[in-house]
Amino acid sequence: MDLTAVRTFVAVADTGQFQEAAAGLSVTQQAVSKRVAALEKDLGVRLFARGARGARLTIDGQAFLPHARDLLRAEERAAASVRPGRRALRVDVIGRRLAPADLLRGFHRAHPATELDVVTLFDAEAAVAAVRAGTIDVSFRAVPGSARRLPDGVEATRVLDEPVQLLTGPGHPLAAAGAITPDRLAGHRIWMPGNVAGTEWAAYYDELAAAFGCTIEVTGPDLGTEPLLDTIAGSPVFATFIGERTSLVWPAEYDLRRVALHDPTPVYPHSLLRRADNPHPALAALRDHLDSLRPRPGAPGTWMPKWTRRAVAARAPRGGNDMSRTV
Repeated sequence: MDLTAVRTFVAVADTGQFQEAAAGLSVTQQAVSKRVAALEKDLGVRLFARGARGARLTIDGQAFLPHARDLLRAEERAAASVRPGRRALRVDVIGRRLAPADLLRGFHRAHPATELDVVTLFDAEAAVAAVRAGTIDVSFRAVPGSARRLPDGVEATRVLDEPVQLLTGPGHPLAAAGAITPDRLAGHRIWMPGNVAGTEWAAYYDELAAAFGCTIEVTGPDLGTEPLLDTIAGSPVFATFIGERTSLVWPAEYDLRRVALHDPTPVYPHSLLRRADNPHPALAALRDHLDSLRPRPGAPGTWMPKWTRRAVAARAPRGGNDMSRTV
């Protein structure tokens, strides 16, 4: 449908005069008449009853008018979605209750005028492909392997090393500990049904389990967070791992316990994936916001997988802040 003709129809409907509509559109009255006539021919109905007092909407014109306005609003939204400075920043996060979503909430509080379009892709491989294709602007992911394995033009910058905690029910042997060293995990069973083989989070937790002698179990269906918490609450055997900044709410009777791990503290390495040539104006503000966070990645006394330690190179600091590291 010719949206120029639709816009002309709306102008005539609003003014009631072909001549006034022409003046508002900066075209001739003849051009307005031709556009409306072409639209009427396309639709197969009369939209206006012309008379000495101007143009009055027919019944069909009245029926078409709200849809015509919707078309013009859709046109504006479509244009705004790609217009520099107007399009929402498209961000992928690993989960809406996990640390990256918390980072985004902090960024949105600091920059409420910046629109965010948040999605959750399956894994790092899908996120890298989406960043490379331009379907998303940035992604928060752990990046297995070195930066040399990323496609040309895609960068990964470490923005947060999140401490990992043990989550237990009240009957678990470690529930009352408050804080433990990771070597006390030896022999314990960690239930993580969402640990899908081949994903970056499975790679992380498999290496964590191997390093400290615990067992990751993925038996049973992954039915979501609530069934997982229900099982952990009633189990004297199973515990699970969660991030320090993971946002969870559970019934008081569950009496779940967050047990800190230290000496060393296992940390989950969140990186920001983006294309180096992405011109979105909100990216600089997001990176500045992330640069202001503490603690610094790679802090002493922490543990991370070998594939994270393998290629940590500091990127050029901005404004004297060297906290971010490129993985």
